[in-house]
Amino acid sequence: MRKFMLITNFYKDRDLALSKRIAGYIREKGGTVGICTNNMDEGDGQVFDLSEIPRDTECILVLGGDGTLIRAATGTQELQIPLIGVNMGTLGYLCELEEATVFDALDQLFQDNYTTEERIMLSAAKVGGGEDARLALNDIVIHWTEFMSLLRLYVYVNGKPLNTYEADGILVATPTGSTGYNISAGGPIVEPKARMLLLTPINAHDLNARSIVLGDEDVIEIEIGTRRYQADEKACVSFDGDTVMQLQVGDKVRITRASNSIRICKLNNQSFLEILRKKMQR
Repeated sequence: MRKFMLITNFYKDRDLALSKRIAGYIREKGGTVGICTNNMDEGDGQVFDLSEIPRDTECILVLGGDGTLIRAATGTQELQIPLIGVNMGTLGYLCELEEATVFDALDQLFQDNYTTEERIMLSAAKVGGGEDARLALNDIVIHWTEFMSLLRLYVYVNGKPLNTYEADGILVATPTGSTGYNISAGGPIVEPKARMLLLTPINAHDLNARSIVLGDEDVIEIEIGTRRYQADEKACVSFDGDTVMQLQVGDKVRITRASNSIRICKLNNQSFLEILRKKMQR
């Protein structure tokens, strides 16, 4: 591996200090590298210009935190280039590297001493909305907006009714996203290489409401129902934390596994459970 690209969260790596050190180290070893930074102020979830990344890039190093890595992953999914995260944030479940370990990691990458893991993504669009589907690596969340009020949510799987929830919202997570909002909402932790979808109601007004684990080929549809005479309830849909879609009563969102997956570089032999135990000991 000789051809690299850095995607850097400028707010985590001020003046690109670490990025420039990494780029210099790669060039000293005979590799090629470019640096692009995020545009998170634009608020559209796009963190870089895809045209900045050469198509023959062999690995993308993402400097920031889990959020930066997630946005980089969904933004580059069509290129199918392996990514590895350098954590400059707080917890960092997805980022394998830290500033102290990144240069040793580069030595391993130059020696092709790595493996890759495939992680599934989600795709969602409003039924009959005529809009392009959006992607998420962690989760897609439907939640209330404007007023702190319960939503009535009709859930269908493969065209058949599953359940009706009255809740603050509902989320569909990938195994990668199981340690995100999903775990906070009471959902299960799942090995990130697994191929399944997690359906978790958020603060449901029901003693029997539980997360449901579905197959990755299942098609999930969630419809906004009526709870009040005015029928003016509104909700929004967030993709990996970015709100990009508004819903009203009668609207339905279809969620499926995306056609592409994400490739994550792995350098150490720690199991997911070992990493989980280490991250949770705070």
